[in-house]
Amino acid sequence: MTDATRPRHHLVIGASGFLGAHVVRRLAAAGHPVRALLRPTSSTRGLEGLEELAGPVEVVHGDVHDADSIRAAMAGVDVVHFCVVDARPWLRDPAPLYRTNVDGLRTVLDVAREHDLHRFVLTSSIGTLPIGERPVTEDDGPHNWLHRTGHYIASRVAAEELALGYAREHGVPVVALCVANTYGPGDHLPTPHGGFLKAAVRGRSRFYVRGAAAEVVDVRDAAQAFLLAAERGRVGARYIVSAGWMSTEEILRTGAEHVGVPAPRWGIPLPVLSAVGAVGEVVARVRDRESRLTRETVRLMHVMTPLDHSRALTELGWQPRPLADTVRDAAEFFLRRRARPPAAPVPPVPVD
Repeated sequence: MTDATRPRHHLVIGASGFLGAHVVRRLAAAGHPVRALLRPTSSTRGLEGLEELAGPVEVVHGDVHDADSIRAAMAGVDVVHFCVVDARPWLRDPAPLYRTNVDGLRTVLDVAREHDLHRFVLTSSIGTLPIGERPVTEDDGPHNWLHRTGHYIASRVAAEELALGYAREHGVPVVALCVANTYGPGDHLPTPHGGFLKAAVRGRSRFYVRGAAAEVVDVRDAAQAFLLAAERGRVGARYIVSAGWMSTEEILRTGAEHVGVPAPRWGIPLPVLSAVGAVGEVVARVRDRESRLTRETVRLMHVMTPLDHSRALTELGWQPRPLADTVRDAAEFFLRRRARPPAAPVPPVPVD
């Protein structure tokens, strides 16, 4: 077998997360050899059942702040998928956001410079894109709403700029995927936006946020975009990975109706929710604990504008499924999945 015909070996960093676990599954299902890197303390619930898939999967332990563990995991690898993101915009101390999203990425990129990689696929965010009066493309810019947001988006913008800078200046073959809000099966944590749907389909919420809307994508389709970017993505380019625009009201109604529960009926205006978020910030400071409902998290529910994902369709050959199908599948997952103890950690496989 020649280098041109042998299967590529893939490393997924952040393999225990919602998106990262799906990237591992898609790669293994396609028959690719996969190495899944996660921290020793990470839940492995999203990686259950991998032995049933076609491709071999190694599970190794490491950390994005430990260059030696990254170097060992990257040995013999052709493609790196970086799926590590601290997505907690509510943090009162923003230092962890920059430590993970920027400093951790820099450590991994420095190691990647030592390897002859085919691609380095970065999990970026639609939050790195500007807002405008028409659907925004990857070529629009520069970013024009940092003054309206906080450190979470600032850290994501800095991370994307860092990675693309390594492509230009150091030859790391970075392809950046600007991923929208992900929904679908396997959202165990769940994500903040998935939590709203989970509450609705289990009959625990009668409210929706009036005026809130966002770009949405099925997590399985987002994972497929990683496989396509690994082969077809242009080095130094970014691709919008989103299937379309949906309001929060439509998402919750679609999910609730699918599982046969009453949809949330009362809309909370955004200014009211923002005021509640401001109160939550004060309470969080007084009690010295985090509150997920802040003015920043409310702002992120509505600040962005629709996007144009045609580049991913034409250059990558990406074909996302209808959004309603995604929401219905996510609703079924939340309805049927019951709380259970976290899965036991998977023993690591030594890497030479």
